[in-house]
Amino acid sequence: MRQVKVGNINIGDKNKLVLIAGPCVIESEAMCLAAAKRIKDIAAKIGIPFIFKSSFDKANRMSLESFRGPGLKKGLEILAKVKQKLKVPVLSDVHCQKDIEEAKKVLDIIQIPAFLCRQTDLVIAAAKTGKAVNIKKGQFMAPWDMLPIVRKIESTGNKNILLTDRGASFGYNNLVSDLRALKIMRDLGYPVIYDATHSIQLPGGKGCSSGGQKEFVAGLSRAAVAFGCDGLFLEVHSQPDKALCDGPNMIDLKELENLLKQVKKIESVK
Repeated sequence: MRQVKVGNINIGDKNKLVLIAGPCVIESEAMCLAAAKRIKDIAAKIGIPFIFKSSFDKANRMSLESFRGPGLKKGLEILAKVKQKLKVPVLSDVHCQKDIEEAKKVLDIIQIPAFLCRQTDLVIAAAKTGKAVNIKKGQFMAPWDMLPIVRKIESTGNKNILLTDRGASFGYNNLVSDLRALKIMRDLGYPVIYDATHSIQLPGGKGCSSGGQKEFVAGLSRAAVAFGCDGLFLEVHSQPDKALCDGPNMIDLKELENLLKQVKKIESVK
């Protein structure tokens, strides 16, 4: 398996399990900095490398009234402050090809959302930055169908690729995790991340927004690490019930330390 380097963090091969975590969307600068600081401290205590994530624009919301975030300019300014003040790599998702030029100046990892993973021009533009690109497997795709997407990125000469599983559509308003996907995508030669919090999402489950079953996050995280993944993707919030976006599938920051201790133990005996 190819090793991907992000800042001073090595992902894949025989390196440590990596944590990609943060609130779903940037709600404010203060909230973002506080969350990043707390997650960094917890991860450091347990010995898990940490990459901060949060979205500057959730452009794929179901409802026009849904909170989208501060937008490109303000959002990148906040992520730049997180990166500078806390000395951690940052990740955010990009929905528009035109945003990549500005995003690449700040982001260490450019994420392609699941719904956009087959959008060739967007994927190619992200790859051409030379930055690490995290491709989320569409809920509508088989894991082996990620190979052509990998080839798109490789065609630019960029081999800093991460593949993320976030569940598969299971009827209407439901997702299910098939952990075989982790091995299938890993066999494509790149590190694989398991997104435990989006895998328990109930898309459109609340009518104009998504629901979630966060009670399954811990169990699925443990199972994914035991089965074999190179990183965990977790959306966390200090008050999930009051979050402006994706509260039903985010875990409470108070639960993070215990969960990371569990997966760290599992990793040590694999």
